[in-house]
Amino acid sequence: MSSAVLRTVVGLALAFAATVSAVPAAHAEDGSRIVSARSTGVQEESLVVYAASMKREVPLTVLLPKDTAKPRPVLYLLNGVGGGERVKTADGTKGSSWGDYTTYRKFFRDKNVYVVTPMSGRFSYYTDWREPDPQLGIQKWQTFLTEELPPLIDQHYGTARRNAIAGLSMGGTSVFNLAIANHRLYRSVAAFSGCARTSDPIGQQYVKLTINDNARNRRAEKMWGPVGGPGWLANDPYVQAPRLRGIKIYMTTGSGLPGENDTLERQDVKNGGPHWLADQILSGGVIEAAVNLCTQQMAQRLSSIGIPYRLTVRPTGTHAWSYWQQDLYNTWPALARDLATS
Repeated sequence: MSSAVLRTVVGLALAFAATVSAVPAAHAEDGSRIVSARSTGVQEESLVVYAASMKREVPLTVLLPKDTAKPRPVLYLLNGVGGGERVKTADGTKGSSWGDYTTYRKFFRDKNVYVVTPMSGRFSYYTDWREPDPQLGIQKWQTFLTEELPPLIDQHYGTARRNAIAGLSMGGTSVFNLAIANHRLYRSVAAFSGCARTSDPIGQQYVKLTINDNARNRRAEKMWGPVGGPGWLANDPYVQAPRLRGIKIYMTTGSGLPGENDTLERQDVKNGGPHWLADQILSGGVIEAAVNLCTQQMAQRLSSIGIPYRLTVRPTGTHAWSYWQQDLYNTWPALARDLATS
């Protein structure tokens, strides 16, 4: 091998090493493990984790703390119905994540917290499905997020082992069920426009619409069994609310009426054009009005059993990313206090 070729090979190896960090032996007894960790920006890494429960690799985005000199807590931040996945549309490939529609990277850059977001899980409700789906595969998100992933994150980053979880829309329902499933894992939960009722008639329809259920794919039954049955009651935060006692709870919702972010001047709306805005106001307004009802009912339920919570109801606002960005930023100071960080 010539010296020139050798220098080229060494240079490529060093460049690769600069972008892909050495992954320590972070693994679980069940076979779950971190496959790779790659720097993707300022204080940001892309992880690939093998989830033994789902027999596949799951991509995640991790925002790193401002100061990693000592252990820091973790905020698990869930996406909505799209799961953060990129899909092909008539207008090209589009994402569905916090990174695609908000400035959360900039917001957390001076915060001392790890922000961990799975970039997969569309239509899943981040729950354990009873049956695999031909399109979605094995869905064991509750097992992955509450049992397999946290020990790997703690070991890989040397965290402070203090956690909170937040999510929007579909993820805003999931955060309750995940906290109920592993009560000791999270100090607090934050639900942004998440419908906390799933087993009543309105909740059932909301869930079925969210996961694109129909007579052919029977997704709702594959997820929790016969609609309205024990599986649905077990995954209804409203019904299981007593099991949230001891966890700090934050909920936000709009009224469904057009608000300050429902204009063509908003960058996210401007990119989509008038049709996007019309859909945000019409469809997003109806969805948010339904979510508002669910959220108010959840608040009444918590009050009736003496569990404290913080509810923020905006007089306007549709089911849109710009409002969830505001919700996250406004809720962060409370989450930071719960996590004992800045």
